[in-house]
Amino acid sequence: MPKMKTKSGAKKRFKVTGGGKVLYQQSRKRHGMIKRTKKQIRQLRGTAVLFKTDGDNVKKYFLPNG
Repeated sequence: MPKMKTKSGAKKRFKVTGGGKVLYQQSRKRHGMIKRTKKQIRQLRGTAVLFKTDGDNVKKYFLPNG
């Protein structure tokens, strides 16, 4: 059997923590920032944690070695 490969798009977008949670970068911060409120921009800062079921799917199908 060949080895399972990690999806290269997923390894750029997700990170698995030591506890098994999946982190992702907040979206809607690339362009069009002038139309967003200061509160929106502030709240989209940093990383967020995926819901458990979504994180399990990401680890199973896209990051099998992660």
